Amino acid sequence: MLPLDRLDALLRRRDFVEAELASGPDADTYVTLARELAELDPVAALIREWQGAQDELKGVEAIIAEPAMAGEMAEMAEEERKTLLDRLGELETAIKLSLLPKDAADEKSAILEVRAGTGGDEASLFAGDLLRMYMRYADLQGWKTEILSESEGTMGGYKEIALAIRGKGVFAKLKFESGVHRVQRVPVTEAGGRIHTSAATVAVLPEAEEVDIAIEEKDLKVDVFRASGAGGQHVNTTDSAVRITHLPTGIAVAVQAERSQHKNRAQAMAMLRARLYEAERERVDSARAANRRDQVGSGDRSERIRTYNFPQGRLTDHRIGLTLYKLDQIIAGDALNEVIDALVTENQARLLAASEARA
Repeated sequence: MLPLDRLDALLRRRDFVEAELASGPDADTYVTLARELAELDPVAALIREWQGAQDELKGVEAIIAEPAMAGEMAEMAEEERKTLLDRLGELETAIKLSLLPKDAADEKSAILEVRAGTGGDEASLFAGDLLRMYMRYADLQGWKTEILSESEGTMGGYKEIALAIRGKGVFAKLKFESGVHRVQRVPVTEAGGRIHTSAATVAVLPEAEEVDIAIEEKDLKVDVFRASGAGGQHVNTTDSAVRITHLPTGIAVAVQAERSQHKNRAQAMAMLRARLYEAERERVDSARAANRRDQVGSGDRSERIRTYNFPQGRLTDHRIGLTLYKLDQIIAGDALNEVIDALVTENQARLLAASEARA
């Protein structure tokens, strides 16, 4: 059963917010109310559709109850009744999901970090494969990507790389990618044709805005230095690379992706805000902190959430027991949505079951 009082209160709140917006509030209030209305509108639409279907069902059942109703008309009415009952069930589930407690960061953009784990050069190459997979997935979602920092591997790929992925709801989709990804394949660096096992670690952090986390300039230590590694003529010629250390926490980030020291500083600040924001989220939610530690682990090949088996063309996500034999399409990013959607659906089902158990 749906909580009818809560549904009515939600509809009233939605109409109140709309009226307040129409009254011409100040700029800050307008932004806050507009954001709230955007969150309320989808569930309000579901509730009104559910109410309309309820009214239609009452009308159809009244027709069926008429003594004179028989034959083909009765069959049509009964078929309509079944269709409405199915639709009502779908709407009730959708409303229940929309009423579940939401992660405040779900609508945010994200910073995705990939680090090579065990496996040497092959782990770096795999980290590069994961990066391209996520960039292609982001492109298909209409999101924008920007490399914030990178450290290339000696044979290609990356020892570590940080990628900003910007768009609505990025974190909600990608947060379940955090963890150790294991690959089984014959490395291009292996002449004997033996299958090797390597690993890379993925961490997904919500990108914080300045309003989310306050950073005092006095708490920062900023160092500039010359960039190193691949990157063109500007490397080792100017002090464009930036390292920022947050003194109270000891969190440090370094960026050398751009020629401009100004741009590198801006990107470093974005990464620092994301890490401080995530640290605060973990501080106030110890259960989530424990879960994230379990997911991310140390990068060792034995601590895995997902296995990419190239000889068999198989991907297995060990958390939900999902196995797909379309690894080429997934690692290319074209079919990654099937994995991510399954993880989101599983999480919703778990939250819904827990909510109904408490009711």
